[in-house]
Amino acid sequence: MCTLTGCGRDKDLPDIVVDEDERRLFLKGLACLPLATVLAHADLAQAAAGQLQTVSVQIDDNETLSAALALPDRDNAPAVLLIHEWWGLNDQIKAVAAELANLGYIALAVDLYGGEVANTPEGAMSLMKAVNADKASQALSRWIAWLQSHEKASGKVATMGWCFGGGWSLAASVATPVDATIIYYGRVDQSADALKNLNGPVLAHFARLDKHINAQMVSGFEAAMRTAEKHNSLTLHWYDADHAFANPTGARYDAEDAASAWQRTTQFLEKHLG
Repeated sequence: MCTLTGCGRDKDLPDIVVDEDERRLFLKGLACLPLATVLAHADLAQAAAGQLQTVSVQIDDNETLSAALALPDRDNAPAVLLIHEWWGLNDQIKAVAAELANLGYIALAVDLYGGEVANTPEGAMSLMKAVNADKASQALSRWIAWLQSHEKASGKVATMGWCFGGGWSLAASVATPVDATIIYYGRVDQSADALKNLNGPVLAHFARLDKHINAQMVSGFEAAMRTAEKHNSLTLHWYDADHAFANPTGARYDAEDAASAWQRTTQFLEKHLG
């Protein structure tokens, strides 16, 4: 049987060697694939994720934070801060960062789990509950400042997150105002006083079958945005789908709605970040 390191049962067979030109051609072809295709196949997502570089910063208590960075082929680029689902910073989230870099953005996929990734709902719940909210907010603020001052950056930054990360996308923008905020079915139960801190427009995607991030919560969010006089900056879309409909690796994936949400997301970024 052939593996990534050779063929046959003889473990002394030479490794497969791919030269740099062949690697570049493969990655160029990978960039031409639809994002949903890359996300749906673990090997393709892994290959896309492999293009990212690990970067780190320190926060006030000298704790080191790590994130995965994808850079575009241009300078003076706007940036997007990506916040993972409850699973953690996996290859799928890194692959989205790679796609955003292909579209011309500096994309930074942050890690709020300290390098841990879950593969069961129980594990994801445990990791999510272990997050210290104050430290997470401090970390996201630090990364936003890092992006704003990056040598290839224009200074404009958007936040984007899914599920657990969707809630933190809004929370990060409240704590450290940015130029745009994107929420995929995340908790939006913020007070009107907190929402007054928002600086840029907000794009939010919600699912009608979602039993947790539901109509009652979203209605409260809309009311709070009106009270905060931020309602004119909110664009909200509902989809006939369930929670996590944009994740091709999940049972509730909805290809049509995921494609619509992604198109709206990229148009929103282009409009507000340039």
